[in-house]
Amino acid sequence: MKAVQLHSDLPPPPVHIAIIMDGNGRWAKFRGLPRVAGHKQGAEAVKRAIRCAGEMGVSYLTMYGFSSENWKRPKDEVNDLMGLLRFYLDSEIDFLNENGVRFRIIGERDRLDPGIVKLIDKAEKLTAGNNRLTLTVALSYGGRTEIVRAARHLAGEVAAGSLSPEEINETAFKGHLFTADIPDPDLLIRTSGEKRISNFLLWQLAYTELVFVDTLWPDFSKEDLASAVREYHRRERRYGASSG
Repeated sequence: MKAVQLHSDLPPPPVHIAIIMDGNGRWAKFRGLPRVAGHKQGAEAVKRAIRCAGEMGVSYLTMYGFSSENWKRPKDEVNDLMGLLRFYLDSEIDFLNENGVRFRIIGERDRLDPGIVKLIDKAEKLTAGNNRLTLTVALSYGGRTEIVRAARHLAGEVAAGSLSPEEINETAFKGHLFTADIPDPDLLIRTSGEKRISNFLLWQLAYTELVFVDTLWPDFSKEDLASAVREYHRRERRYGASSG
């Protein structure tokens, strides 16, 4: 993936882009296809987004793959999704590694099949030294659960006497999040026209620019990503400060 300028008169791209990939089921329904067909096309859109982000010079790309709530979906659909996950973990990691992509998973791994966890561990170890782009995929992930988990860890440190309540601040809290070692997203994109963040990166999105697009995820293109980045550049980021 060769880095290229989006447009000569634009500033550098966001350092970190997060994406809620929505619309696979509707894409399939509109075409009279089973939902798994939408998920398969959605996986191809993931590859396009990774390639495009790398070409733009984005450093971090975080994608919402499977939420904690998604476990409530019909068993057949969950099984299809897990089967696709196995397939892509096995078939695409070499592509990521060859293109300098560091791959990592955040979420509740203990809810995933041990075979999938083994593939994840293998992929993370293989790509750990890469630094062109860090790809984080949220699997079995929920923002509220992540915050509760961080609070529990801090409470444990206080109980053990290794941390005082007065030492708990935003920095300490962030250190116990799944994303402790990466910057918060500059830009969040959600596809399919829905305008909510659906329990995704609740702490990390405090000052993130939100862009909602009507495109269904399987149709998400390089131009869709470029358009969202252009919208990001048009905004003035003040982090709570006055504009004048």
